Amino acid sequence: MFSKLCRILFFLGFLGIVTLLTACGEPEVLPTLVPAITLEATIASPTIVPTFTPEPVVEVVDTATPFPTLTAVPTTQPTPLVALVLSGPDDFGSDRNPLTGEVVAEPDNLLRRPLAIKVSNSPPKYARPQNGLSQADLVFEHVTEADITRFTAIFYSQTPPDIGPVRSARLIDKELPAMYDAALAMSGAHPLVSQRLHGSDIGDRILRSHETGFYRTGEDKPWEHTLHADPAGLWQAIAAHEEDRPPEFTAWMTFSSLPPMGGAAANRIQVAYDTYTLVEWVYDPANGRYWRSSDGEPTIDANNGEQISAANVILLTAVHEQDKSICLTHNNGICSDWPIEIQIWGQGDAIILRDGKQFPVTWLRENRSDMFTFVDADGNVVPLQIGNSWFQVLPHYYNNPVTISP
Repeated sequence: MFSKLCRILFFLGFLGIVTLLTACGEPEVLPTLVPAITLEATIASPTIVPTFTPEPVVEVVDTATPFPTLTAVPTTQPTPLVALVLSGPDDFGSDRNPLTGEVVAEPDNLLRRPLAIKVSNSPPKYARPQNGLSQADLVFEHVTEADITRFTAIFYSQTPPDIGPVRSARLIDKELPAMYDAALAMSGAHPLVSQRLHGSDIGDRILRSHETGFYRTGEDKPWEHTLHADPAGLWQAIAAHEEDRPPEFTAWMTFSSLPPMGGAAANRIQVAYDTYTLVEWVYDPANGRYWRSSDGEPTIDANNGEQISAANVILLTAVHEQDKSICLTHNNGICSDWPIEIQIWGQGDAIILRDGKQFPVTWLRENRSDMFTFVDADGNVVPLQIGNSWFQVLPHYYNNPVTISP
């Protein structure tokens, strides 16, 4: 390697000064390094290289340091869910339905009196599919005679275009309209049962088949299965009775968007009404609802062709006794048939099915105008899911009528 002085002398062209060249060491190497430009190129290349990236490297390191700060923000942690709980008039306000907890599309509908409409379920070839049940806020399925079932459907927030087939009332229909401050719409009733209904505190708000809103379909089926109702007309009829006003509730249903703690899995439920009908509810985790079938076929609303579903299914056991103060049938002067009184007052056992889980509860109804309240073993109120509810009312004498699968 030449010293700096050697390079200077080489560039100046002082080739004759031999004494200085010998001081630079090994003169015989000089001919091999004659291309001075080549030597300069090999030396200059390191100086051109200052693409030397110390600064970019430092910048990359510096910009990486904020990343831990960004990832440390608790966006990676699940946000705790907060339940929406509704339990009294202040919670529902003017636009939530007290019977479902849902915000209604037409709040003015809540200013009218609810309708409790009797809907047939027997025999299947004439009664099914029913019209309008998918738009009921509450539906009660109960036995009439010999385990044949019938529905009392409570309509309040929605107005389906057609409801039916409408059939006759039973003694339970003295209680249900009282609970929801509703008008009763029916095709009629046995004279002695009708007398009991009209003599009660709901007597002024009973609508029968001759009233505005009822009509015959003209179908080719037995006459008693052809009565239907336009609920808009029924509300006109109850207004003519001067009984169409907002309901006055003395108790309130409790709802929560989140289920209570615990609860065993309940994804498929079968309810056997003796040998008459087998009801099945299947939970759908995609929408959080139970789909209803009866005797192996989906329960369809004939108005829209859709399968019936519910946010809550309540398996409610109640005392069923013959009311022997009313004789329905005489044989040779001896009474042989009495109406069944379903005693949905006081308290009894129930199971609430919601969110794919089951919650054993006690139902309470202390006063005639009270709705059901559901409490656990410690007396704490167990809420329903926000949405519509179906009640499977079961006789106390049934032996294991319910099968619940996880």
